[in-house]
Amino acid sequence: MTNNISHNQKATEKVEAQNNITRKRRGAISSEPLGDKPATPLPNIPKTVETQQRLEQALSNNIMFSHLEEEERNVVFLAMVEVLYKAGDIIIKQGDEGDLFYVIDTGICDIYVSQNGGSPTLVMEVFEGGSFGELALIYGSPRAATVIARTDVRLWALNGATYRRILMDQTIKKRKLYEEFLEKVSILRHIDKYERVSLADALEPVNFQDGEVIVRQGDPGDRFYIIVEGKVVVTQEAVPGDHSTSHVVSELHPSDYFGEIALLTDRPRAATVTSIGYTKCVELDRQRFNRLCGPIDQMLRRNMETYNQFLNRPPSSPNLNSQKS
Repeated sequence: MTNNISHNQKATEKVEAQNNITRKRRGAISSEPLGDKPATPLPNIPKTVETQQRLEQALSNNIMFSHLEEEERNVVFLAMVEVLYKAGDIIIKQGDEGDLFYVIDTGICDIYVSQNGGSPTLVMEVFEGGSFGELALIYGSPRAATVIARTDVRLWALNGATYRRILMDQTIKKRKLYEEFLEKVSILRHIDKYERVSLADALEPVNFQDGEVIVRQGDPGDRFYIIVEGKVVVTQEAVPGDHSTSHVVSELHPSDYFGEIALLTDRPRAATVTSIGYTKCVELDRQRFNRLCGPIDQMLRRNMETYNQFLNRPPSSPNLNSQKS
């Protein structure tokens, strides 16, 4: 099935190249306007385990969805609507406008391309787990090919407005969550609302497996982490470099953070942080922070007491109240 998906992606690239599409946005498929009225609920259509697996395989290899996190992909799955076609039916016609993306659940489809008004040429076969029409999710350009059902097919379809709505809703949800996390970080307590929103948008998700070391005592550090899911253990060697003197300092859980001093100094890590089970975090490095908000010491100077507290902290005495560095 993976090969089928790969073939479909190659076919899409071939179709785009052959037709030399000029991609233009079309007002009719723009995102739903934001206003005070309640948003229309997203479709919520249950899928079988087999269908869920096929959708997961199709979307995980598609550039339009591969960047989504698991929760976001699950929302997409639930929003996809079942569409049935008989053998010989035209699903997509080259040159027509459309805003639907399809994943094949059962059956086979053929992709045809006509160049310069000539006879259509078969360029691709798409099987179960394959997909087509993804450009319609973001572009209003005419269809680049004709897709015909070779057999009876069952498809799962997603329209552009729903796709953009899902991305918008998830972005707003994550921004609010990350803002709440950032409000708890001591050295960021005095940044303003705009700076906090900018930092929330800049946080990058990163995942760790059981036993994976996230930061190691003595190593240089340039980023800090906030735990979204899971937990970590913080250990410290009383004699740096002597593993026999290592002891557990604390455990950190969702909304806890560590490594924040890396935004302020080049000081080596004061402790080792290791994932317990699967842990999902978001991270921010010093370079990205400074690009968004300027050097952090300038921000801390707004409150000299806080600035001195962090600047004068001994390297061997990590702050366990505001979490580990």
